[in-house]
Amino acid sequence: METVSTLIIGAGAAGCLCAVLCARGGERVTLLEKNEKTGKKLFITGKGRCNVTADYPPDEFLSGVVHGEKFLRSAIYSFTPENTKEFFRDLGVELVTERGNRVFPASGKSSDITRAFDRALKAAGVDVKLDSEVKSVKFENKVFKVLTADGKEYTADNVVVATGGKSYPATGSTGDGYEIAKSFGHTVVKPVPSLASLFTEESVRELCGISLKNVTLSAVTADGKRLGGKFGEMLFTDRGLSGPVALTLSTELNRVSGAVLHLDLKPALSHEKLEARILRDFEERKNGDLKNVTRALLPERLNLYVLKRAGLQPDKKINSVTKEERKRLADTVKDLTFRLKSIAPFEEAVVTSGGVSLKELTPKCESRLQKGLYFVGEVTDCDAVTGGYNLQIAFSTAAAAAKDILSRKDSEK
Repeated sequence: METVSTLIIGAGAAGCLCAVLCARGGERVTLLEKNEKTGKKLFITGKGRCNVTADYPPDEFLSGVVHGEKFLRSAIYSFTPENTKEFFRDLGVELVTERGNRVFPASGKSSDITRAFDRALKAAGVDVKLDSEVKSVKFENKVFKVLTADGKEYTADNVVVATGGKSYPATGSTGDGYEIAKSFGHTVVKPVPSLASLFTEESVRELCGISLKNVTLSAVTADGKRLGGKFGEMLFTDRGLSGPVALTLSTELNRVSGAVLHLDLKPALSHEKLEARILRDFEERKNGDLKNVTRALLPERLNLYVLKRAGLQPDKKINSVTKEERKRLADTVKDLTFRLKSIAPFEEAVVTSGGVSLKELTPKCESRLQKGLYFVGEVTDCDAVTGGYNLQIAFSTAAAAAKDILSRKDSEK
């Protein structure tokens, strides 16, 4: 049996940072990771580029939080996006801030972040145990007892659960932390995929690969509630809608059913101005085919799809298009609708929404049910929009737990 002061379960973003900070503060730290290497999920984030944070002041950052804004306020103000940048820069990682205040390694390689963590863990003296899947955590005789799948047992004064959620389960995020939480009597808010593509009832296979800029996507639920109004970039897939606006809207749709998606392909134009532009184009090319004239509005495949959805014949001559048909075209461009079939599954979701109930955690991420037990990162019921927010939540909650552990150690001296 091995005895340590702090044992951390999960060597992802939250676990690695918490381990480094605790060890730098004098804690004897063991970090258990079920995979064969640290940072397996970190390696694939940001399409392999690792969007480490959203570079905003805390108050602006918190506006991007979907669940847990009030709970996270203390943690985000204590360990800000600027602190995250400083942490990695101190480890020799050059960073760049791109459009949307997204911060990446200048190299464009997530391996810079995972290697930096490995260096920091080693330098701080953290005992990293790979291929060490935790089977149970118990609290007996005033200490935690942690048993791994290979039969090893550890005792610790503090345990930090940083196992992630259920998104990208191939990286090891299979919901292990929820079972640990439940074993201590914690409530787990049902986990659902978030920042995931939107699958539609209507087939959009013919539009697959078309990328759009400057569109607005919103939704209306079965009970009439309007959600979203997200402006930005979108991508058609073979099963539905993806890209930043779709992923962001998924955070509001992952617990509803029967919603209808509304896509405005020309949000910069009012309905009246769009109709005026269409009329002008038609008057300039009265003898042309409809599909050739409207191609100035939209990409070719999308143009044909919109005409079909508007009930218009692509080869119809402009001089025979009626006023009512022009209006139908404008209506469809401004409001192309799709019935939401489902959100993409955990295997394709960027993050998990749901997790350990925040009502049962202190602002320092310590369990209110068991002193010395902490839950940080995606395992908690915190999630945010895309763009580096969720990694920052992982870092800030990890830092909050580390600070609490170290302050308690200092008070006991």
